Amino acid sequence: MRKFLITVNKQQFEVEVEEVKSGSAAKPETSVKPSGTTVQKSAEPAPVVSHGSNHKAITAPMPGNIFKINVKPGDAVKKGDTIIILEAMKMENELTAHADGKISAVNVKVGEGVSLGQVLIEME
Repeated sequence: MRKFLITVNKQQFEVEVEEVKSGSAAKPETSVKPSGTTVQKSAEPAPVVSHGSNHKAITAPMPGNIFKINVKPGDAVKKGDTIIILEAMKMENELTAHADGKISAVNVKVGEGVSLGQVLIEME
């Protein structure tokens, strides 16, 4: 096994890689251990469900726990703003606004467990 310390987006990871001789039937094994908290910012905005002509809901793209909420009802947001952070699979996933708008409701609390598709935030 060889160990490497790799930095990606200012986050350090300790990586162990097993060397395999060419022609070997064994598959290489790799393990990655974050040396700190890992934050994954989605390239896509959070999933959106329409609730009428002016209301859209931000839904959970996966099951997890609410780690942080950056908005409250009445806040104005711009497309791409991080509105909520969902912790899932030992990673913090930043969910962003799909468009400019105003937060009409926050349906979750920090620490709350959520399921796939659950409405987290409502926007108008």
